[in-house]
Amino acid sequence: MQVSVEATSGLERQMTITVPAERIDNDVAKRVQETARRVRIDGFRPGKVPVKIVQKRYGAGIRQEVLGEVVQQSFYEAAQQEKLIPAGGPNIEFKTDKAGEDFEFVATFEVYPEIALADFSEVEIEKQNATVTDADLDNMIETLRKQQAGWDVVERAAEEGDRVKIDFEGFIDGEAFEGGKGEGMDLVLGSNTMIPGFEAGLIGVSAGDEKELNVTFPEDYQAENLKGKDAVFKVKVESVSASSLPELNEEFFAKFGLEGKTEEEFKSEVRANMERELKQALKMKLKEQAFGKLVKQNSIDVPSALVDSEIDNLRKQALQQFGGGNANLDPSMLPKELFEDQAKRRVSVGLLVQEVIKANEIKVDEDRVRAQIEELAATYQEPQQVIDWYYGNNEMLNQIQSLVMEDQVVDQLLASAKVVEVEVSYEDAIKPAQPEAEAEGEEEAAAE
Repeated sequence: MQVSVEATSGLERQMTITVPAERIDNDVAKRVQETARRVRIDGFRPGKVPVKIVQKRYGAGIRQEVLGEVVQQSFYEAAQQEKLIPAGGPNIEFKTDKAGEDFEFVATFEVYPEIALADFSEVEIEKQNATVTDADLDNMIETLRKQQAGWDVVERAAEEGDRVKIDFEGFIDGEAFEGGKGEGMDLVLGSNTMIPGFEAGLIGVSAGDEKELNVTFPEDYQAENLKGKDAVFKVKVESVSASSLPELNEEFFAKFGLEGKTEEEFKSEVRANMERELKQALKMKLKEQAFGKLVKQNSIDVPSALVDSEIDNLRKQALQQFGGGNANLDPSMLPKELFEDQAKRRVSVGLLVQEVIKANEIKVDEDRVRAQIEELAATYQEPQQVIDWYYGNNEMLNQIQSLVMEDQVVDQLLASAKVVEVEVSYEDAIKPAQPEAEAEGEEEAAAE
């Protein structure tokens, strides 16, 4: 087998492979004889079909089958010989394909980039620290009460935060417009559900009142025919209701799966959940920042095959999240451009993380894997069953091991970097982690 390699552009390689005719012809002849022993053709006893007839009837198909196997085998043999690691499958083009002649084909494919990690010691990383205070706990409990709030009709003027039941109809230049009418609609004043000025105009109304609201549709309103238009809404108020917060009692606690708990036990459980959420949020922010700095410091080419594969994953995730579980939706209908930047970043992170693991000979810490599984299991009623389930499910166990390995990579990066610890509030700490590139873009915009 003869092999020649050409670097066409970036990570792309073209490998020309020539396979001796003898290898192809021998494999074809052998396959034809095997077929003759098992094929059934009218007029011949089983196993007695002449090879010439089998060759005439099935020879072309058998040759293509053999060539397919030879291409696959010889491509990977050649890649190993040339010390190339393909990133994705090759595109194959046959150059010569005649019986009795050497078989030649060209494989075009991408390779993984060669990575020389930059020194991470000059990188500065901000490590946020936060605690759950009594005030944070009180705010959370108040939020939980508001989520379970009831509504009581009141005989007074509406205030912000009240809910009004209204009938309304909108007019532009004296003409009613499509979509501008509603009956029996519940509207919480201050929820910013309606266009600017609508809810504010209902502060002070009482049941039975009729009022005209003069408002202007925003310039960026979704309906093209309404953008920037002045409108008048005629509103009739049916009722005004005030929010009624539930008491902290057993009935309230049961709504969160905490039957039979005291108020102190409930607060203790809420605080524990907040602390778990806080720990995870701080961890994710630190990981996002460390990986973001790693990508910024090490600019690498990424194989398009890996990017395309990641785009497909992101498309599927988007459909699962927003497609309502509709299995008939085709992920490819989502524009590739929506996910390209995110996919490139994910692939870059993955390649660089693997290089950090390789350079530092990091092995997954099974004690940390166990600790992570136990932490996850602690939130269930039967923790040991959950632990046993993870260790009995290779796919789920591999996921945990991968997460732990990422944590170990972060630890390795932090050990090299300049870490600046910063105290932040609970509310700031639990805000979603922001990709490094986006954060820097906002900082530059603010500076301008």
